[in-house]
Amino acid sequence: MGTLDGLLVVSLEQAVAAPFAASRLADAGARVIKVERPEGDFARNYDHVVNGHSAYFVWLNRGKESITMDLNRPEDYRLLYSMLLKADILIENLKPGALKKLGINLTGLRKENKKLITCSISGYGSQGDWSKMKAYDLLIQAETGLSSITGSVDAPGRVGISVADIAAGMYSWSAVLESLIARSISGQGRHIEVSLFDALADWMAVPLLWHDYGGKAPERIGLAHPSICPYGAFKTADGKTILLSIQNEREWRSFCTDILEDADFAEQYPDNSSRIKNRSVVDGFAADVLSKMDHAETSDKLKKSEIAYGTLNDVHGFSSHPVLRRTVISNPEGNIRFPAPPAILDNSPDNSLREVPALNQHGEAIRAEFAKN
Repeated sequence: MGTLDGLLVVSLEQAVAAPFAASRLADAGARVIKVERPEGDFARNYDHVVNGHSAYFVWLNRGKESITMDLNRPEDYRLLYSMLLKADILIENLKPGALKKLGINLTGLRKENKKLITCSISGYGSQGDWSKMKAYDLLIQAETGLSSITGSVDAPGRVGISVADIAAGMYSWSAVLESLIARSISGQGRHIEVSLFDALADWMAVPLLWHDYGGKAPERIGLAHPSICPYGAFKTADGKTILLSIQNEREWRSFCTDILEDADFAEQYPDNSSRIKNRSVVDGFAADVLSKMDHAETSDKLKKSEIAYGTLNDVHGFSSHPVLRRTVISNPEGNIRFPAPPAILDNSPDNSLREVPALNQHGEAIRAEFAKN
């Protein structure tokens, strides 16, 4: 039994954004029917590293039922429509206009099924010339300017995960939950639109405000913070990289006294603005001192001074991190150890997630169930 037990979600989905939103509803107990093309969601074949499955597909499709449909076939169209008349939520990330071309008018559908919440996810929204553009994560990172502030001093870079897709999926998920609350009051569903561009545009608000009101966008500075100093990465004597963050003047004075062992240095650069203007001097002095201490000594001193710090891990280090909570997806090919859902409800962390469906695994049963109606 989950929070959303009893709700029916139909998701015409592929790739990342819509599957993300639908998977979180499935985690909460909703019944999610994943409608796939006859050849399947192409994310099934991004790779085969997880017991023969794609890493992306495993992550985003646990706990769902799978049915394949060719919506150009009248019988499959009728089956889908029958499902939607009984559904609580429809999520789709087809090309804008694709549903209408098939003959599904979401406004009309919600008149027939007044409780239905519909959520359309696209690259650039449903209106104007940009709506016709194909959109993938890296392209959106580039278009929104995220790539221009990401990377080293020498070159822009891609954020190493699909942040545009994930952001759009998260906003869709939260909007669906908000709409369920509204429906519980009004009895009416509603339509939701989320685009990958709008999702990252919201995340880019601070750099945009810097540009529009400060006259200059943040510069790429690698593993450092553009508006706080010192806040970045420093090498220790044993070759490890430690990151530290100074958030206020009390911490700055403690850092200079306890770590740099130079209280006068704190008075030379007493506030963040002066430190930003003299970043090379401040960071250079910190780098020189820290390079003479090993990682363990540095960590111990920072901890005693209550200064925030972290270690630059690779994925191997993350995999063995003592704070990483794991859960298990049980699948015929073998259990999959997985990061546990972030939200812990009532002090009871989830210890398992439901299995990842094979292509059309539930097709026969779903057809039999909804063809009767």
